[in-house]
Amino acid sequence: MNAESTLAIAINNFNTLLATTKIGIFFIGFAVFLFLILLFFVFFYFGKKTGILETQKLQEKLIEEARIDAIKRSRSVLNGQLIEQIAPLFPDFPCNIADCRFIGKPIDFIAFAGLEENNYTDEILFIEIKTNNSKLSPRERSLKDAVEKKKIRWIEYRIKN
Repeated sequence: MNAESTLAIAINNFNTLLATTKIGIFFIGFAVFLFLILLFFVFFYFGKKTGILETQKLQEKLIEEARIDAIKRSRSVLNGQLIEQIAPLFPDFPCNIADCRFIGKPIDFIAFAGLEENNYTDEILFIEIKTNNSKLSPRERSLKDAVEKKKIRWIEYRIKN
C-alpha cells in the first residue's frame, strides 16, 4: 500500500467517524431534549397535584374556621338575646322592672318611669340592651336620633262601633 491510499483510507475512516459522531451527538442531544421535556411534564404534573392538594387543605381549613366563627356568633347572639330578657333584673338597670315592657324589635324595652309606683309618669325611656362592643344597627340609630330630636307624637286612635 502506498502512502496515498493509506491517507485516503485514513481520511475515509475519519469522515465515517465524524459522521457517526455527528449522528451520535445529534441523538444524544435529542435524547437530552426529550428527557428535559419529560422532566418538565413530570414536574408540571406533580406541581399541579401538589397545588390542588394544598388548595383543598386550605379550603377545608377555611370552612372549619367559618364553622367555628358561625358557632361563636350564634352563641353570642343567643347570649345577647338571653341578656336582653333578664337585663331588668340586674341591679344597675335604669328603671323599675314593673315599669318596663319588652318589645324586642326595633328596641328592647319601653319603660314608663314611675308609672307602677305613682300611677303616672313624666318620662318614657327607650332602652336598647347591648353587650360587649356591639353597636347600634342603622335602624336602632335612626330611632335614637328621632328620640333625641324629640320627633315623638302621641296618637289616640279610636275605633267606632
